[in-house]
Amino acid sequence: MTTFELPAAVHQLDNRIDAAWETIRGNPTVDRIFYSASEMGDFGLIWMAAAGVHALSGSPLQGRALVRMAGALAVESVVVNQGIKRLFRRQRPTFDGARPHGLRSPSTSSFPSGHSTSAVTAAILISQTSPIPAPMWWGVAALVASSRVHVKIHHASDVAGGMLIGVGIGTLIRHLVPIH
Repeated sequence: MTTFELPAAVHQLDNRIDAAWETIRGNPTVDRIFYSASEMGDFGLIWMAAAGVHALSGSPLQGRALVRMAGALAVESVVVNQGIKRLFRRQRPTFDGARPHGLRSPSTSSFPSGHSTSAVTAAILISQTSPIPAPMWWGVAALVASSRVHVKIHHASDVAGGMLIGVGIGTLIRHLVPIH
């Protein structure tokens, strides 16, 4: 199978961003926030929980939104983990030392970030039906996505690529599976 390599300029940018990010790593409060966000993003748990809470309202719209979210995250996972990641097989960043908090270490390629893809996909979908304003969901998505750089599981370009893919998947599903 043919695999692709990202350009050297992307690696250089990733290194500069990682060096800049290093200035806030190790702060106990910042670490706790980002490690928690990273854990909440595992397997799309935060997004399914949010859609599930909305569905508890008994609204048929929110029930359909929950089903659509589950389907969307399943599609996103297959597309990213069984498709795109196999095309790149990029190494994850090297983390030296002990992590301040527990963290699941994925065995898949670093590019793209599945947390970022699912976060943006979910933000697009949940913003359509949630009584909570869309900027809050986008803020949570940004926190989950950027947490992957903070915990050194992804490079910044993995996160950016994942977010772009999430825009595509979320927009496509929103149009193909209307719930109104």
